[in-house]
Amino acid sequence: ELQGTLQPAVSYACFCSLSGSGSVRGSEQRSLLLLPAGSRALRDGECEVCVTFLGRFYQSLKDNDVEFTPASIEKELLKSCKEAKGKENRLCYYVGATSDAATKIINEVSKPMSHHIPVEKICEKLKKKDSQICELKYDKQIDLSTADLRKLRVKELRRILDDWGEACKGCAEKSDFIRRIHELMPKYAPRAAGARADL
Repeated sequence: ELQGTLQPAVSYACFCSLSGSGSVRGSEQRSLLLLPAGSRALRDGECEVCVTFLGRFYQSLKDNDVEFTPASIEKELLKSCKEAKGKENRLCYYVGATSDAATKIINEVSKPMSHHIPVEKICEKLKKKDSQICELKYDKQIDLSTADLRKLRVKELRRILDDWGEACKGCAEKSDFIRRIHELMPKYAPRAAGARADL
């Protein structure tokens, strides 16, 4: 019976000490969280063009046994950027790897990459130099297995062909682009072509 009356007091005392230490820890935590804020890791999907393009570029360097020196990497990056299209070409422009680039921060890619720094970290640092780099996002992909091509704009139809590295010579009407896509779909998007045949 005596134990029963003491128990709430004990548990209350424990709660007080815990909440007291908890609040101290909380304030310490808040101050600690403020310190590394500048080096915050990228969120999922952030810098998607930068991470994807540089990730693919890094893998190509390894596959082709390129020497991992800043000079060699810079040379290869300039070559890759000549072939880059769309948002990836815009990324190259921002880092100074295109002939018309206004700024040149290409060494912010070549130097850390020569030390095999993860591309996420490289993009994180690039973001501090130019926030536009991480604002780049890929155009939404069109699901060719279900998309009604007649409802797409000519610009979107042309982009499908561009992604395949194909052109539509002599195409004047929308129907010409649609016919060309249907012709090439079995080659570039066989699954989508199969799914459309089943519809």
